[in-house]
Amino acid sequence: MLPIVKPAAVSLADVLPDSIAALSGRRGRLGLPRVRSAVVVVVDGLGALALGARAGHARRLVVNQARTIDSVVPSTTAAALTTILTGVWPGTHGLVGYTALDRANDRVVKQLSGWDARMVPETWQRSTTVFERTEPASASIVAVGPRSFAGSGLTRAILRGAPYRGEDDLAARFRVAAERSAIERTLTYVYVPELDKTGHADGVESPRWTAVLEAIDSALGTLEGSVARGTGIAVTADHGMLDIPHDAHILLSAHTDVMHGIRHVAGEPRFLHLGLEPGEDPEAVAASWTDRFGDSSWVATREVAVAAGWFGGEVASEVLDRIGDVLVAPRKRVAFYDDRFGEDLGRRMVGQHGSLTPEERSVPLIRLAAWKA
Repeated sequence: MLPIVKPAAVSLADVLPDSIAALSGRRGRLGLPRVRSAVVVVVDGLGALALGARAGHARRLVVNQARTIDSVVPSTTAAALTTILTGVWPGTHGLVGYTALDRANDRVVKQLSGWDARMVPETWQRSTTVFERTEPASASIVAVGPRSFAGSGLTRAILRGAPYRGEDDLAARFRVAAERSAIERTLTYVYVPELDKTGHADGVESPRWTAVLEAIDSALGTLEGSVARGTGIAVTADHGMLDIPHDAHILLSAHTDVMHGIRHVAGEPRFLHLGLEPGEDPEAVAASWTDRFGDSSWVATREVAVAAGWFGGEVASEVLDRIGDVLVAPRKRVAFYDDRFGEDLGRRMVGQHGSLTPEERSVPLIRLAAWKA
């Protein structure tokens, strides 16, 4: 049975709006009490299940986890970070995967790095950000992350309305947040990509991933002890991750019969968007993929997936064109690779994400300092 997603449930879309509201004493759905300043930390790739399995290595994070919340579909960085920073789901903001269909230009585009004159960040990402909607008198906002992201296409798309401070060292990022906390009505957004990078390279079950998690847990302890009194700290993640064995890779070069009528393959290995040739029947293609891969994956036409809430409560017509005519989301530990045109370097990844499993969609909400439950 196809999973039903409930976009109206508490999710990543609530984190920033509720954190900013708490600066004015307004409680949102997360129930955050009033604070004089706030820090929101997004640890890329920190799934709730993986965190729970490492309880002895990240005690501060585990003890202070207030609840789990849902990531979006697909559970991938481009889609989920944009939801955190806009407060709306992919069907509204328009970043529907790692790669997406650009039908107007008959191509597949990367939404982390593939920005060009035909995919302008300020218009391709369709929604105002939470920062743009925040009155300066309500909060002074700064975003902090690695220097390489300053001025990037994705930063222009999703961090509009906030000055960007580039700091490569995690401790330096947290020092910025601690210094700013001394000023009333400030919110500092801190992005931490190190854990996700380690998960992709070595896997979430690796000793190195655990070591990076320990370092982040320790650094957050330093941050908590450094912020001004009355500062709330919220820690969450964009998605989780699970390890995929190399021998569980499904190579599309070995399944050329079900590739008939498919013009483009977008998305990512754990969430395929299949763009069809004109005149092809999505239901027929979905049926053939279900016959072949239905034991390991959910397969749905775009119409069915949208009705099931995968991309949010509403999907704009402009965004519909970016979504595949047929979607394939693994429910078992497999990943799809389109190797028909040469080796896919993505096969080197161990930890992966994108689908609708709890390992990928369930993320923690951790409350520290003045927001401790």
